[in-house]
Amino acid sequence: MEKVLNKIKEFKLHHLGILLIVLLVLLLTQTYFIQNLLKSKSELNKSFLNVQKNYNALKNQDQYKINQKQQEEIKNIKVEYKKSIDLLEQIQDLRAQKQDTSDLDKLYAQVVRYLVEFNYASADAQLKSLSSSIDSKNSKLTANNQNSVPISASQSNTPPGSGYGFQSVQTDVGTFNIAIIASDLNSTRVIVDTASDSDCSNNCPAMSLADYASRSGAYAGINGTFFCPPEYPQCAGKTNSFDTLLMNKNKHYFNSDNNVYSTVPLVYFSGNSMGVRGHSSDWGRDTSVDSVIAMQPLLISGGNIVFSSSDDPKFNGKGPRGFIANKGNMVYIGDVFNATMSESAHVLKTLGMDNALNLDEGGSTALWFGGYKTGPGRNIPNAVLFVHK
Repeated sequence: MEKVLNKIKEFKLHHLGILLIVLLVLLLTQTYFIQNLLKSKSELNKSFLNVQKNYNALKNQDQYKINQKQQEEIKNIKVEYKKSIDLLEQIQDLRAQKQDTSDLDKLYAQVVRYLVEFNYASADAQLKSLSSSIDSKNSKLTANNQNSVPISASQSNTPPGSGYGFQSVQTDVGTFNIAIIASDLNSTRVIVDTASDSDCSNNCPAMSLADYASRSGAYAGINGTFFCPPEYPQCAGKTNSFDTLLMNKNKHYFNSDNNVYSTVPLVYFSGNSMGVRGHSSDWGRDTSVDSVIAMQPLLISGGNIVFSSSDDPKFNGKGPRGFIANKGNMVYIGDVFNATMSESAHVLKTLGMDNALNLDEGGSTALWFGGYKTGPGRNIPNAVLFVHK
């Protein structure tokens, strides 16, 4: 028995020794890994500091500074060039309305000179002066053009019950004159007429609003969508073309393929109602309706203003703002004068419109009711017309 007990003690001591050795090895191994980890961390820190040092040195090198300066110049060129092109288009719009733009041409020539010299600060200042001069000339055009609306207007925040009216509308953002034509959809059909019979990408046909009204037997009408006028230099190769969705009176859909994913809103007329789609992509190619026209921006939807602001200088400048709108089964076309796009939305909201879509403006502005109430403006590729049912 004593021998057996001694053997057991020897066995325990033997395994205890092995266990202590294993623990010692693990401890040494862990220490080794920790030391290496700390060493690696130290090396990473050194590498990071070296990279940061090299980056700081690179920033101070001439080539880096040159690249940064070039990027800033490219940005300035894009911004000022965009502003200058937008204002050039507005000058062209005034010319289309038979206005003398010689003073504006001189201001624009100075803008171009500053841009050539990379003098962006002076170019920007001159562009602001040019924009102010254009706004002033547009205001005078509204008041003095013999083919435009009369100067005096009765104040009323209620649209006419039928026919043509010229009134002053008092809104929360100011008071604005508006020329407006009202009609009941129970007795009027709204159609869209086009100078072209099918899609056109360049040198497209265009007609006056009076000619559209005459050939369709319309008693009222207004210019239609944005398009590329021949007077605009950037419209070379696509003159009088437009690219939004439209169904004309012959039930032909224009620009159908390139509006499959379009976010441009549209309105359509069917029976005695006007409908709205926020995106053209939500609309099929239904030919049972009377008309479809896509434009932007949508101003009023469901009785609420849905347009508030834009970075587009054309939307922010003062000028005539064409629209098509409805209030129940009453349909309205007209022009809000000397207004920004946002102010136009407030006018139509004040008049109680359920829905309202902006139409083309500037040199294309034209409104017809037994004769021109606004315009005639330039020839246009499409028009919205009122015909008796």
